[in-house]
Amino acid sequence: MARVALLSNPRSTGNRSLLPRVRSFCAEHKDIFHYEVEHVEQIGQALKTIARVKPKVLVINGGDGTVQAALTELYQGGHFGDAPPPVAVLPNGKTNLIALDLGAVGDPIVALERVLELARTDMAPHIVARELIQLSDGKAGGRPVLGMFLGGAGLADVMLYCRHKIYPLGLPNGISHVLTAIAAIVSILFGIRAAFLPPRPSPVKVTMLRQGQLQGSFALLMVTTLEKLLLGGQLPGSAKQTGALKMMIVERTPRAMWHALVDTIRGKLGTNRDNGVHLERGDEIRIEGDHSSVILDGELFEANVDHPIVLRTTPPVPFLRLAA
Repeated sequence: MARVALLSNPRSTGNRSLLPRVRSFCAEHKDIFHYEVEHVEQIGQALKTIARVKPKVLVINGGDGTVQAALTELYQGGHFGDAPPPVAVLPNGKTNLIALDLGAVGDPIVALERVLELARTDMAPHIVARELIQLSDGKAGGRPVLGMFLGGAGLADVMLYCRHKIYPLGLPNGISHVLTAIAAIVSILFGIRAAFLPPRPSPVKVTMLRQGQLQGSFALLMVTTLEKLLLGGQLPGSAKQTGALKMMIVERTPRAMWHALVDTIRGKLGTNRDNGVHLERGDEIRIEGDHSSVILDGELFEANVDHPIVLRTTPPVPFLRLAA
């Protein structure tokens, strides 16, 4: 029995330079079963094969889209029956939000060494439960897509702007994200519209079950089940509410953006509901708009007036946390 099963996507941007090191590491450690896929459509067959070796932990080595596709197949494909192995995610790809939440930062090989170390012991103290976001059109019989971080409204537009305008410049990820943030802030605070800046977001209607409705043009719409976000920050302000879906909406006004920035620095985000920042928790969220984009773990979806996006949660599923 392999202690660790490693699923790699060679087409992931980070793997262009990393994969030779990963292959060498796996060749030196026979208790790692390494499976590579060329396309995300092959992930189902990959997990079917991996299930036969009965690993103690499944490690995903790829970008956010690879992780999203693997989670969807893992928990809906039935390859492991009722007991899928805990999942670890190597710090790869552009944003690494899921890896960050699970304590995987820095060199991916060091993270893989840590996974192997834990797999040789009792992993129970390092297994954490996380709910996943189920994205569907709300119709019965459809197969939801699973993930852990969704960006919509202006945030989705900014993410697409970064993907199509900034990343092709070949800059380091950190610099790319800073430039994107500056462009977004300048566009909103000063009302500047130009081809080299993110576009103005389309109006959307967001409904949270039993907690009301918000409608308008939003600079940021974020839904997550993660505990940590970029820069190690957390989503505060909604601890008294129930529900695994944590949602943050910032209205698209200079006042709301300024309050969101200042309150984040002061650690008081969400304490004042009159400043255009909305923090909620719940179990079901509906997003409607006129061809409004949302991005779930790197995959693009579109919300329409007659075709809303519905977000629900899965039961808690196991992940392997690498941090002590």
